[in-house]
Amino acid sequence: MLTSVQATRARTVPGSTDHFFADLRRREFSRLDRNGEAYLDYTGSALYAERQIRAYSNVLRRGVFGNPHSENKPSRASTEIIDKAREQLLEFLDAPPEEYVVCFTANTSAAIKLVAESFPFDSESALLLSTDNHNSVNGIREFAGRAGAKVEYLPLDPDLRLADPLSYLEKHAFVRNKMFAYPAQSNFSGVKHGFALARYARALGYAVLVDAAAFAPTNPISLRATPVDFLALSMYKVFGFPTGVGALVARRDSLRRLRRPWFAGGTVEYASVQNQSHLLRERESGFEDGTPAFLDIAALSEGFELLRDVTMDRLNARVTMLTSELLDRLQSLRRADGLPLVRIYGPTNIDARGGTVAFNVLDRDGHAVPYPVVERAARDAGVAVRGGCFCNPGASESAFEFPANLARKCAENVTSAGFTVEKFSECIGRDIAVGAVRASVGMATNVEDLERLVGVVQSSN
Repeated sequence: MLTSVQATRARTVPGSTDHFFADLRRREFSRLDRNGEAYLDYTGSALYAERQIRAYSNVLRRGVFGNPHSENKPSRASTEIIDKAREQLLEFLDAPPEEYVVCFTANTSAAIKLVAESFPFDSESALLLSTDNHNSVNGIREFAGRAGAKVEYLPLDPDLRLADPLSYLEKHAFVRNKMFAYPAQSNFSGVKHGFALARYARALGYAVLVDAAAFAPTNPISLRATPVDFLALSMYKVFGFPTGVGALVARRDSLRRLRRPWFAGGTVEYASVQNQSHLLRERESGFEDGTPAFLDIAALSEGFELLRDVTMDRLNARVTMLTSELLDRLQSLRRADGLPLVRIYGPTNIDARGGTVAFNVLDRDGHAVPYPVVERAARDAGVAVRGGCFCNPGASESAFEFPANLARKCAENVTSAGFTVEKFSECIGRDIAVGAVRASVGMATNVEDLERLVGVVQSSN
């Protein structure tokens, strides 16, 4: 992990990775500068490289591909593409193919739902969730609660890291059937909860589901070194293209524990109407509903080749350096009275945090400038950031220190008339922020992009 000093040196030493990424931006992402765009929404989606589109276009022009659920030549061509993509994804995650399988889905949410709806929750089960979770993970509680399982959240400390997670895991160590679900990296604060926690939870008998959507794009992963039961991710988050393809990567023995509540085309060996019976296919085939997005999956190969050329270690170092620079620049900003201009949520250094920074600009009274104001100013300046709570209510409530009772009352009052941020903010009071601005860096980001964001922040006060 780079310190702030190391990150600064990486920018200035001749031959540093800065030259590599500057050339990469000119070669593969020149449309950014051509269009005057500073793209700082990588946690929302990565950007595709031009080489990916060229390679994909060639595949489509030269090949003939059909529905893979057949034995004709075009169908077999599609099957070969899908099989290759499975192999590349397992290699990317350092996941031994004899231990893991890949189930292609529409996105991370669909991958998580596959586990949630099929996990054998019952009245003696327990589901532990991180307070810091995307709503796609929070939704698991609906399946667990419907089955009578106990649902509990692990709290966060002031830095938005998990507070004493081991004691919460140990609390349910003797429960027979239990799951622990959490993000490897927060999509709100950038905190890296990492994979060591998964190792400990599995040792206690938990089935562990890791949301890797925010972590996988810029961090090396080894499921060989740190196994998990289920890992979910979206490919557009990793390398920008295609959308509509995600994956559930599951241990073979863990997948066998799941009980699908329904079946669909492609998931069964047979289905009988007159006998109302069916036989689910084994392994990943029983979990990929309908026809896989075979033409979209054909685009994955060049994305993996791009990351192989860049290398995850080099990309991770680059993102770490840029994040350090962004944190330093935001924290150096001061109001006229000398007090901080920006409030950052989560760690203010780069220790165990990724390239996502959530913050609010403060007005002269120290209140948060409404995030839509900053978001609009950024848009007008050609700077792409994101505003809101980022589908992560737990981290948001912790970061903004929502009083639970008041927040409940405000939510109930505005629901009947239609929920709006303005109405909720008016109810909960000016002293409490409702939403933040999120900037996130990635492969094509440069320091000039950060400077443009800082200019927006200074003009928003």
